[in-house]
Formats: sequence, structure tokens, C-alpha cells
Amino acid sequence: MNRIDRIAAILIQLQSRRVVKAADIAERFNISLRTVYRDVKTLEEAGIPLIGEAGVGYSIMDGYRLPPVMFTREEATAFLTAEKFIETLTDTSTSANYSSAMYKVRAVLKNTEKELLEGMDDRIEVLKSMARANVAPTDHIQTILHSIAQKKVLGLNYFAQHSQELTKRYVEPVGIFYSANYWHLIAWCRLRNGYRDFRIDRIKNLHVTEDTYTNEHPTLKDYIAQTAHDQDLERVVISVDQHVHSHMEQQKYYSGFVSERKVGKSIEMTFLTNSVEGFARWYMMFGDNADIIESEKLRDRVKAILEATYVRISAGVAVV
Repeated sequence: MNRIDRIAAILIQLQSRRVVKAADIAERFNISLRTVYRDVKTLEEAGIPLIGEAGVGYSIMDGYRLPPVMFTREEATAFLTAEKFIETLTDTSTSANYSSAMYKVRAVLKNTEKELLEGMDDRIEVLKSMARANVAPTDHIQTILHSIAQKKVLGLNYFAQHSQELTKRYVEPVGIFYSANYWHLIAWCRLRNGYRDFRIDRIKNLHVTEDTYTNEHPTLKDYIAQTAHDQDLERVVISVDQHVHSHMEQQKYYSGFVSERKVGKSIEMTFLTNSVEGFARWYMMFGDNADIIESEKLRDRVKAILEATYVRISAGVAVV
């Protein structure tokens, strides 16, 4: 990416959030903090009303807005692909809201991009297999997100699988995530007096109460990290060639997938696994196109399996 494109992208990033840290900009564009400061200064010299506070970050003065952004062909098709996933894997309210947003996206596209999306619309499908019939009940996701934003207590009727009981809960929501074909709600349960993981498809009904909670809860990322520590999960980071990554979309969720980011020509993926043995054998399916960045346990186990395999193959060679 050239400098002009990067500066334009930084401006869009600054508009996307109330406050953006310099370190976040540096990480996104893989540049130094010094370069970030220089690019921000360029924006200021161009007349962008930026507010910078040491130790906090940058923000754009209220009231300043850019004209509609023009998207590239690749960005437009990415929106269309995301729309297909959202239609299949989220609740009806979230899907409807995204579809409404897509009309606005299409409105600022050039005619050639509009024609591209019209031609691609029936060429992208996300199939809901029997193994993935666990979409969140109607409007649950939006209701939960609303309660998080307003810091309101949720009332819900929850069916606990282990006890086969339907119980009334009042919870303080922390966040939601999608894993292994299910949506989950992490929340502080007032009945159990502790954090609990609620499968959203097992919530029979829920509503936002008028009760506002003041307790400070960890972020979802921090909670998951602490849970991994408590459950003695192994953190694994691998770097995968892009052409292999495209074939891992389904399996990665069964291996403790947490996050991923593009680094050069590879995809760096982070996992939390409770079975190094299982992960090692899964990793060997594509190991010739991946590197282990973090986890000595995984590296040692893969090496041991390969050595044992070599010995076994060598001993079994038949001479004709």
C-alpha cells in the first residue's frame, strides 16, 4: 500500500471509532509509531480536525464527516460474501439490519460495481447443513447486544443440558461469540453468583430489564484468556500459507480457534486447545504449509510423531 492510500485508510479508521490508539494504527498497517505520527500530522495539515491525547489516542472532532466512501470491487464482493454468512448464521433482526446497511453500501457504488454484485449474488451461497442448524433464536443476538450497550440486566429462561432443567436467570452480559456451530453468551449469573457460558440456542426467551448494573466486568477477550488459564489450555500460534488457510474454515473451530490476522503472505492463527495430541495430528494434515510460531509442547509432539512415523515406514519397506 502506498502512502497516499494508507493515509486515506487511516482517516477512515479514525472515523470508525470514537478513539483510535496510535499502536492500533501501527499494527494494522505494519508501520512504526514514528510513521503513524508523521501520517497523522499530514492529515492535520490537510485540515482534518484531529484531537490527540497522550496515552489515550486520536479522535476526530464531533460534527466532521467525510463524503460517502467509494469501495473497490474486492471490498464490494467481500460485503456480499459477509451478507451471505450473516443471513445464515445470525438471527433475523441482525440479518435484517445488515441487509438495510447493504442497501446503503450499494447506493455509493459505481455502476460497474453494482453490476458486479448483481451478477455475483446468485453465485455465492452459505449452506446450512444439519450440523449447523443452530442459528440463534429470533432477535436474541440484537437483544443481548442492546443490553450490553445499555448495561442493562437480562432476564432469561435457560434450559441447562446437564441437569435437564429450565431455570429463570438474571444476568449481566459480558459478550457473545460464535464457536463450533453455536452462538454463546458470557454473562455474570446472579443466581449462580459467577460467570457462566450460555448457549444462545438453549435460551427459551429473554428480555431486557430496567435494572442497570454497575459492576465492572472483564472484556470478552480477557475473560476467554482467563478461562484458558484456569482450564490449563495450551495457547498455540501457527502461520499458515494463504492457499491452505481457505480449506481450514470448518475444522479450525473444532481446534479451539480464537483469532487470526494477515502477516505478509501468510495467515497467523491463534488457538486455545485442551488437547495438544489432537491438535498435533490435525496440524500434520497441512504441516508442510504451516509453521508453529508458539507452543513448544506442540512442536515437540509433532516432531515425535514424525520420527515414530519414519521409523515405522522404514521398518515396513518391502524389498521386491
